[in-house]
Amino acid sequence: MSKPRIRVLVVDDSAVVRQAVARAIGEAGDIELLATAADPLFAMEKMQRAWPDVIILDIEMPRMDGLSFLRALMAKRPTPVIVCSSLATAGSDALTQALAAGAFSVISKPKLGLKAFLEDSSDDIVAAVRTAARANVNALRATASTSGTTRLVAPPAASQPVNRADVILSAGTAPVLQTTDKVIAIGTSTGGTQALETVLTSLPKTVPGIVVVQHMPERFTGMFAARLDSLAAIEVREARSNDRVLPGRALIAPGGKHMLLKRNGAQYHVEIVDGPLVNRHRPSVDVLFRSVARFAGRNALGVIMTGMGDDGARGLKEMREAGATTIAQDEASCVVFGMPREAIKLGAVEQVLPLSQIATALVASER
Repeated sequence: MSKPRIRVLVVDDSAVVRQAVARAIGEAGDIELLATAADPLFAMEKMQRAWPDVIILDIEMPRMDGLSFLRALMAKRPTPVIVCSSLATAGSDALTQALAAGAFSVISKPKLGLKAFLEDSSDDIVAAVRTAARANVNALRATASTSGTTRLVAPPAASQPVNRADVILSAGTAPVLQTTDKVIAIGTSTGGTQALETVLTSLPKTVPGIVVVQHMPERFTGMFAARLDSLAAIEVREARSNDRVLPGRALIAPGGKHMLLKRNGAQYHVEIVDGPLVNRHRPSVDVLFRSVARFAGRNALGVIMTGMGDDGARGLKEMREAGATTIAQDEASCVVFGMPREAIKLGAVEQVLPLSQIATALVASER
């Protein structure tokens, strides 16, 4: 018996977008276009007849805007939604609002050259639909009222992907001078903005310093960090080279750059560097985790959370081998279990915890 095709609803007031997305979907044998709608009110009428597996949604539309529709949808019946909008650009508050409302992923489309962009991005759109269709809807339901989600689709990078993080890490060993200061390292991808908001907003100012890689394109991480900073008791900001890793502070790697932990005497700081893609990502969780293993060792706690692929699995294993405590988010609370699963398979994980218990584990690490 053949596997049912993924049913997609496209909601956009642009006929060009509806036609281009329909064409991309039509060329994928495992996806079918359930319907198109020029605005959310027409979409709701069509959804009464048949419910889609994935929705591709614009933000700026007549009669009802996409964000209002997204919030209503996630409150009633959480469904993976890919926001595709020219408003979801760097510096736009619409992006953070879409993430907060529970968008599964966001594709930023240009105002000019739209047709060519959509044709060039057809593979990305199809891949995003396939990933969204595999989402853990129960996890979406559990977090829809509290935050946003992840996978922002960036233009392809010029560098070729590599599989090893040591091209980024400089030679040498950790300083001889010892320290007892704790460091928490977190890596996440698809579904991670929801998960990070849940964790970071539950932490007190006394929590050890935190370094975070969330797979996200450049220019978006600053807005994401600012949103979390407005919600959390701890300080959250996009990292800059030489920023100190301090209790009550979370540093998020800037999109398009790798972040490494370094140590100067007994003080930890971060270094932001260029470099090739690692595990198809920049920033890469493996790059961060391997630097944490080298410079923090047993004073570190590593957490790998929801995300697609295997970035971070090998780095977390190095952290465990260096004496760090390691945690993976459990399958039931992950939007996508890929990254935690690969780390568990590799023997990198000591504890598997639901999302609701991770903050408690981080607080316990300060003792």
